[in-house]
Amino acid sequence: MSILEKKVEDVVEGTKLREYLKREMGISTRLIRSASIQKRIFINNEVVKMNRVIKNGEIIKIDLEKEESQNIAPEKIDIDIVYEDEDILVVNKKPFMVVHPTKTYQSGTLANGVINYFMESNQNCIVRLVSRLDMNTSGLIIIAKNQFSHGMLSKAMSENKVEKRYLAIVHGIFKEKQGTIDKPIYRPEGIENGTRRVVDERGQRSITHYKVVEEFSDSSLVECKLETGRTHQIRVHLSYLGHPIYGDVLYGDGDNEGDLIERQALHAYGLDFKSPRTEKELSLRADLPDDMKELIDKLK
Repeated sequence: MSILEKKVEDVVEGTKLREYLKREMGISTRLIRSASIQKRIFINNEVVKMNRVIKNGEIIKIDLEKEESQNIAPEKIDIDIVYEDEDILVVNKKPFMVVHPTKTYQSGTLANGVINYFMESNQNCIVRLVSRLDMNTSGLIIIAKNQFSHGMLSKAMSENKVEKRYLAIVHGIFKEKQGTIDKPIYRPEGIENGTRRVVDERGQRSITHYKVVEEFSDSSLVECKLETGRTHQIRVHLSYLGHPIYGDVLYGDGDNEGDLIERQALHAYGLDFKSPRTEKELSLRADLPDDMKELIDKLK
């Protein structure tokens, strides 16, 4: 059982429970409604209604666990767990793995492996993705274990309070060893490959901060920190600068680089954010995968 607990302090006289849950605890209206209907909200261990006036010193508890199901088949897949607590699971996704089942990929996805892990570890959870990555991008993905943590972290994402760091291996040597790419990204109509984006004034503002970590003969290892989270943002921005990522078929010369690496050399190596329950700062890291280390050796 996962219980969210808070002692009421410094509350204004006459404050009702619903108002306090939303304003002071950040609980979404949707979660308040469902937990109230299912009698999972307590004050001093007694089920209460949402219009109940609360007082200082009282203990509010919310039972976050509920019966849920998801149409994802469990599969025994090796998943690399970087961090886990009662609210979240952070995994280091392997290259070439789809995050969630689609019509094309109905099995072998990260979600299939995670749902199996939850079942084997007797955790009554469904897969609530807070972040996603392209199939060929490796790295850290956050999965929420309950409605509360999903809502809190999704809000943090939308407010750019989750710091996302990537490592990319790109063509060429940068003139400026660090900087900010502030260029709008747009998805044109009628392009042969419908997923391709371009830098275009008609697009959404997109901001990527970059820093060169290491240089090789005619290539670079670059750290990118996202301020916005557009589709393909890093790939589009680096290609726009004239430094496409190795192995990138869509924005570089990946079709001809299969002898070097079989996918875009992009890895989501770092996440910094606050725990939704304790507000403790979490700083999570994932080492470069073997294929990117091998690429570096080749480029040296």
